[in-house]
Amino acid sequence: MENIGVFLIMSLLLILVPGPDSGLVIQNSIVHGKKAGMKTVLGSVSGLFIHTAAAVLGLSALIVKSAWLFTILKWVGAAYLIYIGISSLRTVLRKEEPAAMTKAKKQKSFYLQGFITCAANPKVAVFFLTFLPQFVNDTMNHMLQFSLMGLAYGVMTIIVFTLYVVLIEAFSRWLKKPVVQKALQGTTGAVLVTFGIRLAFESQP
Repeated sequence: MENIGVFLIMSLLLILVPGPDSGLVIQNSIVHGKKAGMKTVLGSVSGLFIHTAAAVLGLSALIVKSAWLFTILKWVGAAYLIYIGISSLRTVLRKEEPAAMTKAKKQKSFYLQGFITCAANPKVAVFFLTFLPQFVNDTMNHMLQFSLMGLAYGVMTIIVFTLYVVLIEAFSRWLKKPVVQKALQGTTGAVLVTFGIRLAFESQP
């Protein structure tokens, strides 16, 4: 890999840019706690590794070049983001008993939420195909370099997202106040719906 230092710095900056994955991690951490947040992180990073494998095998290029594959993946990701966002907004608008909230929490798969949100986002496939090749050394094995960069990006994502979860846990006493929690949940719900709508109108590169 060439310019590994530049790759790591650029990757960190890109991870810190707000997106659907970080928004979902923050929402689940605030509403459902540290364990839910970490499950969401693991799901999101699993989705990243799927995109890494796709880039290594050349599947990402197929998705980007195929109009119908790109469109299907785009609409699946957009629909899921909008669904999660609207679900959050509905929870804020209605009053639920603690028992009902606990039951709803048990029924949710936070890992699956994180995985689908990342894996069904074709913009991640585009990112891997446009960003990673800039740091490839032509004299070395390309598949190995893609794999190592994808792994490094995934590890950095785990670190940053885990930091979000830890910070939210540290301020949990304030964040767990009903008024604050509803405000934050409503905000993240609206943000997820916005990301979903933006993704739905994303044009093929």
